[in-house]
Order: sequence, then C-alpha cells, then structure tokens
Amino acid sequence: MSTRALFKIKNSILTYALLTCVLLLACTGCEKTEQAKGQKMEFEIDKVYERGPLTVHVRLDKGKMTIAETVLLEFEATIEPGYEVQMPSVGKVLENFGIVDWDNPGDKLDEKNNVVSRYQYRLEPFLSGNYQIPAFTFEFHDANDVEEKKYELTTEPIDIEVASLLGEQRSKLQIANIEDVVEMPKEASYRRIWTLSAAGIIAAVLGWFYLRRKRIEELVRIFKPAHEIAYARLRVLVKDDLVKAGRIKEFYERISNILRHYIEHRFDLRAPERTTEEFLIELRFTDVLSASDKKSLGEFLKHCDLVKFAKHSPTTEQIQRTFDLVKNFIDKTKSDERKIDVTDTVETREAIEIGSA
Repeated sequence: MSTRALFKIKNSILTYALLTCVLLLACTGCEKTEQAKGQKMEFEIDKVYERGPLTVHVRLDKGKMTIAETVLLEFEATIEPGYEVQMPSVGKVLENFGIVDWDNPGDKLDEKNNVVSRYQYRLEPFLSGNYQIPAFTFEFHDANDVEEKKYELTTEPIDIEVASLLGEQRSKLQIANIEDVVEMPKEASYRRIWTLSAAGIIAAVLGWFYLRRKRIEELVRIFKPAHEIAYARLRVLVKDDLVKAGRIKEFYERISNILRHYIEHRFDLRAPERTTEEFLIELRFTDVLSASDKKSLGEFLKHCDLVKFAKHSPTTEQIQRTFDLVKNFIDKTKSDERKIDVTDTVETREAIEIGSA
C-alpha cells in the first residue's frame, strides 16, 4: 500500500474520531438541558381544586415573608380534551400586593392528553401584617358546545404573613439632629480644566440620551390612571425603608407629595404648588370630595407640616396611620376615567410596569 493511501486512511480515522466527540458532547449537553427542564420549583403551599374536567393547582413558594421579600404565585390548570379554560385576571383582584413580574411557560400535554397551562406571578407586599391571597375564578366550557355554556371553578383565599423589618426597634426610632453647616474646601485652580472637560462629556452623553428618548417618545405615548402612579410611588417609598433609617422628615415629605400629586392628577386641583392653608381654602369651595374626606385631608396635611417644619417626632403608630390614610384615600377615590401621560417620567413608568394575565 502506498504512503499516500495510508495518509488518506489516517485522515479519515481522525475525522471520524472528531465527529464522534462532537456528537457525544452534544448529547451530554442535551441531557443536561433536559435535566434542568425537569427540575421544578418547590412550593410550600399547594392547593388543589377540581370540578368536572378541570383540575387547578394554586401554589405559593412561602407562607411567611418579610416586607422586603417577594412571593411566587403559580396557577396550573389541567383541562381534559374537548374543553377550554380561561385563566383569571390577577391584577384586578390583588389589593395588598403588587405584581413585579409574571411569566407564562406555555401550554403542554400530559400523559393523558390533557392540556396543562401554567402562569407564574412574582408579588411584593405593600405593608407588613396578615393578609390573604384572594380567591380566583377559572372559567371553562365545552369547545364543541355551540352555545358555549360556561362553568366556573372558584378557589379559596390563602393566608400569608408579612413581617416588618423593624421588629422590636420600631418604638425606638428617633429623628437625628441637623448637623452644623460645614464650609467646603476651595478647589485648586488646575482642577477647573478637568471639571470643564467632565462637564462637556456629561453634556454630550445627556444630549444623546435626550435625542434618543425623544425619538422613542414620538413613537409611543404612555398613559396611566392617577391611582396606578400613586401606588407605584408608594411601593418605591416602602422599598426605600426611610423609617428604619431614621429619615422620618424625608418620609413625610415624600408621602405628602405622593398624596398631593394624586389629588392633582385625579381631581385637577393644584395641590403640589400651594401651601397647606391655600389648598384647604380651595378645598372648602369644591364639591369633588365629601366633607369627611376634606376633614381627613386637612388633618393629614397639618400633621405632615408639624413633622416637616416644627420638628415634631411622630410615634410608630402615627407613621403607620399616616401611610394607611394615604393608601385608603387612594383606594376609596381611584378611577380609570382620567389618565395621565407618564411618558416623560422614566422612573414612574418603570415602577408601574405591571404584568397582567
């Protein structure tokens, strides 16, 4: 046999060996992927409900949590062939939780050829306390029924405990004294060049972002009702946890601004630009609010002024009542009739990004 023929045989053997290695690696990767797909999230709570051809699982990954944590809510609906099921709308039912993320992995068939649908929602609490994940209603019907008569399966509420991060230290909160004015050191003259250069770079970057954002805004305008904007700002306020940090005055300034802007957006009253006295005088001559609501607003704004300007130290109970008053007022007066353009408010738009079923 010639040297050239031996060389060709040798190359063929090497080629087959390389192909075999590649196939083995690919199979190993597929196997790991299948194993990863097979792993399921473990849930602490799993409630099962059945009616006719429909079986529903309502799951929570925890029954107790802190106000800084989130809880995963999962719906799994299994429907027999020939029937169709409609999943419930979660955002319209929740009162004490906000939806920060949601996912629909898609439908699949089980070994009995039933259709299995799953939806997952990542929820965050507004306040600490004992709450309930409310009952949800699943509608289903016979796909071959001309009249499409609908049937319902309703779940039960699930208790969940939300603990505060303050614990026993809540009653010991104090407002720190204002520090004396400190004179800033003078910068060396050679730093002015660096400062001007940095300012030029920042201006160029901001200009680019401005033009880019302007082009985006020309395509899509975003409108939200006043209560969704207020709820989003309340969630941000809770996340910042100013009370635990002892920044009580800042907490009152922000919650007062949240309520004032909500009143402006909801009732077209110029609350943010006016003093408390000016606003209460205008409120006296309007009929958009009841007498009890006007009285509650007056007491709330005067209480906030005492903390912001008179160095009044509120108790933990007063702080909690202040937050509850704002949220209850928004719950009582919310409406979808009038919506606000929030396209220009990036942080508000990101905070109120809520998933729906």
